[in-house]
Amino acid sequence: MPRSLDGLALAGKRVLLRGDLNVPMKDGAVADTARLDRLAPTVEEICAKGASVVLLSHFGRPGGERVPALSLRALAGPLSRALGGRRVGFAEDCIGPLAEQAAAGLGPGGVLLLENLRFHPGEEADDPGFAAALAALGDVYVNDAFSAAHRAHASTSGLARLLPAAAGRLMEAELAALESALATPDRPLAAIVGGAKISTKLDLLGNLAGRVDTLVIGGAMANTVLHALGTDVGASLCERGMAGAARALLAAADEAGCEVALPSDVVVARALEAGAPAETVPVAAVPRDAMILDLGPATANALAARLAACRTLVWNGPLGAFEMPPFDAATVAVARRAAALTKAGSLRSIAGGGDTVAALSHAGVADDFSYLSTAGGAFLEWLEGRTLPGVAALGG
Repeated sequence: MPRSLDGLALAGKRVLLRGDLNVPMKDGAVADTARLDRLAPTVEEICAKGASVVLLSHFGRPGGERVPALSLRALAGPLSRALGGRRVGFAEDCIGPLAEQAAAGLGPGGVLLLENLRFHPGEEADDPGFAAALAALGDVYVNDAFSAAHRAHASTSGLARLLPAAAGRLMEAELAALESALATPDRPLAAIVGGAKISTKLDLLGNLAGRVDTLVIGGAMANTVLHALGTDVGASLCERGMAGAARALLAAADEAGCEVALPSDVVVARALEAGAPAETVPVAAVPRDAMILDLGPATANALAARLAACRTLVWNGPLGAFEMPPFDAATVAVARRAAALTKAGSLRSIAGGGDTVAALSHAGVADDFSYLSTAGGAFLEWLEGRTLPGVAALGG
């Protein structure tokens, strides 16, 4: 684990805090404050220790140019509210005279939000000169943006090489949750992986197959695996060209002693539309003109029962087209069972990824899992076994 805030002397220092304020917006207002709320404890702790905070973040993809619609100015107010009303200043740039003057005016407990890092091409290029210009604004660097840790950018890896560096509390919590899920889990360990295309998650599935006791494959990815085993999946979304890779995955899982769980029954329809007629059929009897859009009730019940024997669960991706009832039934049923086991203390459950968070929220259990990661790409790359530049740069 990287050095934490506990290992830094902060009193009287200016702390460059890399957060992730890339929040969803609607009509000019923040639509979801989760990332602001999760960052707040680190900001408050730094301030309580007699330091000031210079907050760095990207927002959207301006491509190295100043795009007014992607300014972070709109985040100063919502961030202040997340901090219980603490004043948050704003600088019109993230480097140069405007940023330097604003940072110099901070006293202990002060908070300054800098303009969007990605207005400068040096951020995504991990340019040493840009990193040095950022470093000139503070004395200490703290990274609390695990969700951006898979990117080797100036503010996620370059800065850590120039200043005393540590992980913030959110970063710590993310790493501890993932460590407990894959490196030192209580067993049996199960993983649920869903999604549309197996081609996008082959590395993830391959890494998990060598680590977990049970690998549940859901979503349209399961169709590709079923096809690879000779099952007719009708008109379902299926990457037929990935059949060889799917069979290789199953062979590797078997070699590692990992049981791969596939559906025994499925819910099919002729169209993915609200109110479309749906039916449940055995997986070997999918009509040629129908699409598999969810796992069937027998499969969902079997998965829910299987979780009762597990001690740790990692979840990424829905089991079906949950956005369109009734094709949400399996995801909701299994999620609620996992949440109940977690609340009962028999299961540690870690979930992450944008669709996963949305699916668990849809099931009404997002707050009942042991840990719900707000990271997307970083969560996936960690599960794939990759080294994340933003974490590696912090040492430890």
